[in-house]
Amino acid sequence: MNTLWRRVALALLALAGLFVGVWAAAAPRSFYDSFPSLGYHWIDLLPPFNEHLVFDVGTLQLGLAAGSLAAIVSRRALLGRLSGLTWFVFALPHFAFHLARLGPTMSDSIGQAVSTGLPVVLGLLLILPARVRVEADTPLEIKEIAR
Repeated sequence: MNTLWRRVALALLALAGLFVGVWAAAAPRSFYDSFPSLGYHWIDLLPPFNEHLVFDVGTLQLGLAAGSLAAIVSRRALLGRLSGLTWFVFALPHFAFHLARLGPTMSDSIGQAVSTGLPVVLGLLLILPARVRVEADTPLEIKEIAR
């Protein structure tokens, strides 16, 4: 079963995926020109603009968000772990890429490191087996399902 902290982690990842995914898929040029907003510009520092690539990144994020939402709704630990794995596999190289190319200001650099590093940490934590209390007299089949 996905515990409360696992559902919160999945929700944070889903919200991030929805924010990036909807924006990038619905308005690729706006995403390229303005992400992450609030006066910061991270994507347009790496020209040229490629509508197809930005759109694909958006739909990738939507797919990751959908997996997280499915894990929250199902409350199954296995789906939470699989969602964590998909986020981790995506986020680790993404994080490494951005660490090698931090923004022009300290606030950009901190923002990029935190926003790209958080999915790595949350994904890794979600991969870990859920702690389940199983009584000593629980049948073996039930113990396996609880894992």
